[in-house]
Amino acid sequence: MQKTSRSRLLVLGVCAVLPSFLKRPLFRLFFGYKIGKRVRIGLSIIDARECIIDDDVSIGHLNVITRVEKLNIKDHVRIGHLNVIRGGTEVSLGRYAEIIRMNEINSIPEPEVVNPIDPVFILGDGSIVTTGHKIDFTDRVEIGRRVILGGRNSSIWTHNRQRTMPITIGPLVYLGSEIRMAPGSAIPARSIVGIGSVITGALAEEGKLIAGVPAKTVKELSTEDQFLIERKTRPDLPDDV
Repeated sequence: MQKTSRSRLLVLGVCAVLPSFLKRPLFRLFFGYKIGKRVRIGLSIIDARECIIDDDVSIGHLNVITRVEKLNIKDHVRIGHLNVIRGGTEVSLGRYAEIIRMNEINSIPEPEVVNPIDPVFILGDGSIVTTGHKIDFTDRVEIGRRVILGGRNSSIWTHNRQRTMPITIGPLVYLGSEIRMAPGSAIPARSIVGIGSVITGALAEEGKLIAGVPAKTVKELSTEDQFLIERKTRPDLPDDV
């Protein structure tokens, strides 16, 4: 997406300070956004070439979503406060997903790399990104259903100086604090990743505890571990998510 013009930024700024019942029709009128019922938007900037926000979405204060080509926010998504989502051809937040606060989800525009890029960020249904995490999606980052990126200060990055590689996290995964995921890494379904682990490649065995630097499978999940990944990520999460 091209750099936001001053006039567009001015209108977005004016819309940001208005109450939700005024924001919704103005977003539809001036920008062609498709916004559903009972959507609440706080003091936040939403700048996308194409934007679809489904019913019962809640977006808090001081969020900046900018220079996104296609923004697709499914029903009952919650975005807290002080989050930044910047760039990319597509950002898709699944049903009942949640981005809590102070997270940075960023795609570098026109990176100097030797391979084709696919700057897409997908957060699966019922998945949660908690606090202070940094996610680079200069290439594709796909996070599966009911994943918890827990704790604080994890980093996921898809590029280095010469090339990009996608990153995948399977469904029903719990990640502790300060996790590092390098370009091309992958975490299989139904896994728990221990605090401070560094994922440098594509791991294959499902249902394991993953830990270490570099990370590897450590042991089978215990009954308590199974409960952690299988319990609902939100009290209002439907059984079909």
